[in-house]
Amino acid sequence: MSSEPLLVIDKLNKSYSSGFGGRHKTQILHEVSLSVNCGQTLGLVGESGSGKSTTASCVMGLTGVDSGSIRFDGQEITGLSKSDRRTLRGRMQMVFQDPNGSLDPRFTVRDLVEEPLIVHGYKDRTERQLKVAKTLDLVGLTEKQAERYPHAFSGGQRQRIAIARALVLNPQLVVLDEPVSALDVSIQAQVLNLLAQLQDELSLTYLFIVHDLAVARLMSHQIAVMHHGKVVEYGTAQEVFEETTHPYTQALLDAVPGTKQGAGHA
Repeated sequence: MSSEPLLVIDKLNKSYSSGFGGRHKTQILHEVSLSVNCGQTLGLVGESGSGKSTTASCVMGLTGVDSGSIRFDGQEITGLSKSDRRTLRGRMQMVFQDPNGSLDPRFTVRDLVEEPLIVHGYKDRTERQLKVAKTLDLVGLTEKQAERYPHAFSGGQRQRIAIARALVLNPQLVVLDEPVSALDVSIQAQVLNLLAQLQDELSLTYLFIVHDLAVARLMSHQIAVMHHGKVVEYGTAQEVFEETTHPYTQALLDAVPGTKQGAGHA
């Protein structure tokens, strides 16, 4: 596992304008600095409105930034043209909280997983079909299930489809935006185990957006705690859980029984 960062965020600022003529500005991100090492997971933790998802959106180019730097594999990616961003998108993928919103109900599973390959210029249909079959197998779905539509699957299975769709282009970085929070607790464990297994098998790097501290401890090598758009705690999972320095982090830990015990993902 490499100690070199794949993703580096440096002094990122983001605000939104509102009111008449956009005169009122609300600062969402304040000097956010983070990095994620190759093959590892950075858990980005905080309550709703803390800036976690805005950070992820900036990384994926879905939201512009006011100032600061985002570097992916040594390349500055803020301000990229649409064509350059599209090329980069194959190496950076995102899995959202609710698969119902990210999976078009009009398409079969095969069509949904194959679509990114078509968009990124894979012209050989046989090659595409092989890639789809291999990726579905990776997430525990069969060739037979590929002919069905998303509504025929459980929530956990739909999230597996969304994960397959993200992985079919062989990305290096996967941004996971609350990928299990909409699932039943019993199903959450299955999906988390799958994500850990895929990381080991494919050397994936995860930016894991999560509000559940127990999930963060289980999945993360490093953890950054966000509060009001700022990173208030940042370190290894063990440091954050056992050597807490910020009152906000301590309050989060105190609210969840048992989170002070044990270390994070080794």
